[in-house]
Amino acid sequence: MICPPLTITFLGTGTSGGVPMIACDCEVCQSTDAYNKRLRSSILVQSSTTNLVIDTGPDFRTQMLREKVKRVDAVLFTHPHKDHVAGLDDIKAFNYFNDTSINVYANALTQKALKNEFYYVFAEHKYPGVPDITLHDIDEQTIIVGDIPITPIKVWHLHMPVLGFRMGEFTYITDANRIEPNEMQKIAGSKILVLNALRHQKHLSHFTLQEAIEVAQTLQIPQTYFTHISHQLGLHTEVSNTLPVSCKLAYDGLQLVAN
Repeated sequence: MICPPLTITFLGTGTSGGVPMIACDCEVCQSTDAYNKRLRSSILVQSSTTNLVIDTGPDFRTQMLREKVKRVDAVLFTHPHKDHVAGLDDIKAFNYFNDTSINVYANALTQKALKNEFYYVFAEHKYPGVPDITLHDIDEQTIIVGDIPITPIKVWHLHMPVLGFRMGEFTYITDANRIEPNEMQKIAGSKILVLNALRHQKHLSHFTLQEAIEVAQTLQIPQTYFTHISHQLGLHTEVSNTLPVSCKLAYDGLQLVAN
């Protein structure tokens, strides 16, 4: 199936603590520049007929209101960490206004966490008004969500498997510090890559900025956008001025078009 043209909106581009970070007095967290305000990482992907969200972090409600989203057809989860799943409860608004269940796609590890965290969603006897979701397994096979074909890409967040997703010529990967060669081949040929780049200093489970640049250059990606950014990376404008021409820092509200 050929992937239709897609519009990608960055709902959030920050790491787990967001930017500014609570109680921090660093120059990034104290900046008045909107580029240095980052909600937890998530994107909205839209074709002409399908709206899907990748991850529903703690800022999900704020993100949906900011972008004036009226319909979500599906949620795809990358992994079960709180900064990627905590906002799932707020999909109940879409249940109510669209009068439909929401399709949720996750691997077994993430499904287990969802069932623990949101136990009331999966109860045999549900309290009125709880989110209505239809849970689907993701493995290594390409799935079709609406009119969008999606190929899962398994990456590693230290010892945790995390799912990235390729949709046509667009690939989204967050929370990774290692990608095996066979999975790198699934990314190859993408025209746009979104990749996590936490900070400059080495981290046990995230790519540094330089490591992320090296992945993009190894794969010869024409356009790469970095996300899941910490306040430790530095000021958006200053860091942007140091990047290769094919690489950019993503920011909240940024929109891309993938044909």
